[in-house]
Amino acid sequence: MGLGLGEHEVRKLQSTGGSTFTVSLPKPWVLEQQLKARDSLRVDWRPSGALRITPLNTHGDPVKHVFFDALSLPEKSLHDHLMGAYISGADNINIAITPKVRKAAVVQIRKFLKSTRGFEIIEEGEGNINLKCLLSAGDMPLHASLNRMYLQVTSLIRDIGSVFDGEDREFLSDAEERENEVDALLYLIERQVRISLDSHLVASKLNLSRTQALEFANLARSLERMMDHAYTMSQLVLANPQITRTQAGATALEKIPEWNVSLKELMINIRTNDSHRIEEARKTLKDIQQVLVLHEQDLLANHRQNEWMAFDLSLSESVRRLCAYSRDFGEILLNMKVFSEIHRIN
Repeated sequence: MGLGLGEHEVRKLQSTGGSTFTVSLPKPWVLEQQLKARDSLRVDWRPSGALRITPLNTHGDPVKHVFFDALSLPEKSLHDHLMGAYISGADNINIAITPKVRKAAVVQIRKFLKSTRGFEIIEEGEGNINLKCLLSAGDMPLHASLNRMYLQVTSLIRDIGSVFDGEDREFLSDAEERENEVDALLYLIERQVRISLDSHLVASKLNLSRTQALEFANLARSLERMMDHAYTMSQLVLANPQITRTQAGATALEKIPEWNVSLKELMINIRTNDSHRIEEARKTLKDIQQVLVLHEQDLLANHRQNEWMAFDLSLSESVRRLCAYSRDFGEILLNMKVFSEIHRIN
């Protein structure tokens, strides 16, 4: 019985004299790759200790298709299924529709296209809609996406401070768009990571190991959670236009620049991997959290009659959570650094 996809077998190593050893390749695999005698193979020694064999004449990964019947799906779940297909690495999505569900399906498809990067409608008929991803998973470096997420988070926080300093609240009118941008970048990174786990070509193009790719996804999730709290702060400000910086609670606002400096230091250390600087930034963030906890306890114990106490508490909590997710970000960086320094001993 021949070896098939997903199966394994044991083959013995043969000595051909001198320092050369050989092992035969499964015939079904050779035929599947359309190889013949004297064709070249690339052999990579992976960090796990395994060897990866890749035909040099490969034309890329196979295109991945998925099909959905909109009528048979649970009500209003098409968008969730589309997002699952996107993150899982589907290249083409075919959706069967009927006049009965067409309007609702189109609304969810548009929402999906707005929430993702690279997918477009390439064919739209009476009974089906075909979507295709035009963006290769290896084209956009994960670091670039992370940096874009970081800039969106910090720019929104900066604009919140500017509003308290007297700038027009129009500065925050696009807060939801910025949050959506960060969400879309997170989905893109998660898609790239999923694809890189299956495709050595994409992993090589992104220049990341599997472990690094997974940790980049964790970094992205931390930034996305920071953006959630930045957005909450912006909505708090917009809902209370009469509140000044003094009324808002100086303690939380005064700590934002320290948080900003610490997060910037952590972003720099994605590349520099300086554990001293990472730990110093994480210590600063922890100190900010402790100050804000004491501030919130004082508000609850001594300022219950303060008209703006609820606003101050909400603002303080959001800044405290910004620090918590930034500390998580730093912990992930330390994990990545330590992993890169592990050596195998036989």
